[in-house]
Amino acid sequence: MAQEFDITHGHFEERHAGMAWRIADAWLHMGTSTRRLIREHPSEGRLLFYVLMADIVVFLSWTLKTVVVPHPDAPIPLRVSLWLVLMLMGRTAIMYGFAAVAGAVLKLLGGRGSWRDTRAGVFWGGFVAAPFSLFAALVTVALAASYGPGSGTGSWYVIPLYWVSLIPFIWYIAGGLAEAQRMRFAPIFLGLSVLTVCALFAALVASARGII
Repeated sequence: MAQEFDITHGHFEERHAGMAWRIADAWLHMGTSTRRLIREHPSEGRLLFYVLMADIVVFLSWTLKTVVVPHPDAPIPLRVSLWLVLMLMGRTAIMYGFAAVAGAVLKLLGGRGSWRDTRAGVFWGGFVAAPFSLFAALVTVALAASYGPGSGTGSWYVIPLYWVSLIPFIWYIAGGLAEAQRMRFAPIFLGLSVLTVCALFAALVASARGII
């Protein structure tokens, strides 16, 4: 197990090795892109880099949304600081935990990928999906500027855009997991979609009751 957390081993395939090429390839062919990454035997440092970069992009997107819909009980600088800590520490731990749970469940269902393969699929999927969250945030800011604070329409567009931004995240995570575990994509995507909807519904209920 210690070897799977080696920081320095691994290699890069030279053809289309630039990050832009890799992300574009993942958007079009997530399975092939994940297979290439796994074939390179990525080091733990490289996988952690993908997680942290995704954390930063998601942090930027949530910071933009905080400007559009500020919290009444906390000034914006404090909210931004809290989001930064949450994204860089909490989200990273959550991604590791999710990879562990997803890998264990898929193993029981016939998955054949290693712990490293699972982390590679999950972290790479989260990384290539992060720009969609930032794009949704930019659209949110653009709509806020278009309607203006006195338009009377409120911020009705924030929640729909958030839901839409979740679709690429689930899609690419499912694609990464499917390739890592050598399983079919559709059942994994469907399962993650159902779990996400249930989690969001539970969060809405908890928020309505003042629990969170």
